[in-house]
Amino acid sequence: MPALTNAAAETVVEGLPPVPLTIEGASVLHQMMRIRWTAWKALSADQRTKIVQEAAAALAAMEQNSSGQSAAFSLLGHKGDLILVHFRRSFEELAEVERHMAKLGLSDYLEPTGSYLSVVELGLYESSQKTYQALAARGIAPFSPEWNTEVEAVLDRQREAMAPRLFPDIPPHKYLCFYPMDRKRGEDKNWYQVPMAERQRQMHEHGMIGRRYAGEVRQIITGSIGFDDWEWGVDLFADDPLVFKKLIYEMRFDEVSAVYALFGSFYVGIRCPAQELSRLLEI
Repeated sequence: MPALTNAAAETVVEGLPPVPLTIEGASVLHQMMRIRWTAWKALSADQRTKIVQEAAAALAAMEQNSSGQSAAFSLLGHKGDLILVHFRRSFEELAEVERHMAKLGLSDYLEPTGSYLSVVELGLYESSQKTYQALAARGIAPFSPEWNTEVEAVLDRQREAMAPRLFPDIPPHKYLCFYPMDRKRGEDKNWYQVPMAERQRQMHEHGMIGRRYAGEVRQIITGSIGFDDWEWGVDLFADDPLVFKKLIYEMRFDEVSAVYALFGSFYVGIRCPAQELSRLLEI
């Protein structure tokens, strides 16, 4: 089959679904907590030690969980004292984590200040365009049984190829930066009304900036449309916190961020392994 010209490809895409294909992986929950210091300090030293030992044992087990890991970070600033990050295979497993945490003695001295629910998501802009164009060239109607079968086959191949990225371990780096974000959809600027080819171009340029920081920072994008108040969550992991500032500042200058991005609150934490939980709680 001869390749479509650029003009023909644009014409084909215009009549096809505007939604890019995505593949999803791990279920992710962020829990932001504040320590009730007055009540905590009112306990005897022995009581605090016993509670911390129980919590540390639970966290150590979750750090090595075979179906998904957890990690704790001490938060900087007024938004809380602790952020727990949980990666699991399903929402049911996340619910089990929440119940397990609630049963710990330490939970009586933790006050939730926020949470974020999402799933690891990889957007397939390039594959979407190629797949849609190829199916249209064969005369296959969008969302017909044959269309759906072909699309699912593409997704299956991508899931297999991208499995390590869909179900990652929590990176071992010392620092975490987490923030939620949206794409603008107002009267003047609406990301969801931009043609797919243009969205792909902008996202490609955006991604090229991130690639330059590949050796310094690990980024995990999660989708939260329908799950939480924002559309995506972004986790950045690094051993030098200054890289967060440099990367995010540089990205503010690219088109997709400068024109279409909205950002929520930023949370920055320092990793607190289970064996160091007593230091965080000052015992």
